Amino acid sequence: MALDVLGKKKIIKKYQLHEGDTGSPQVQIALLTERIAELTRHLVKHKKDLHSRRGLLHIVGQRRKLMKYLEKTNPSSLKKLKKDLKLGK
Repeated sequence: MALDVLGKKKIIKKYQLHEGDTGSPQVQIALLTERIAELTRHLVKHKKDLHSRRGLLHIVGQRRKLMKYLEKTNPSSLKKLKKDLKLGK
């Protein structure tokens, strides 16, 4: 099941830096993390779905790039975000 509008709004509301913020790295990382979780659940059931697996790898790469950028610009924010999203380290 894809991320619905209400779920997306809820994530944006939680991680936005100011009212109307939908494009900050924190919001993007949170949304990508949710998509990664959904695709991972999908791939547990459908092990041979190679197209979704490729999409998952692409999304993981996007999130990694955003996290690297956030680490350069605002390391304390990245640390808080990782803790909040329960990502490693």
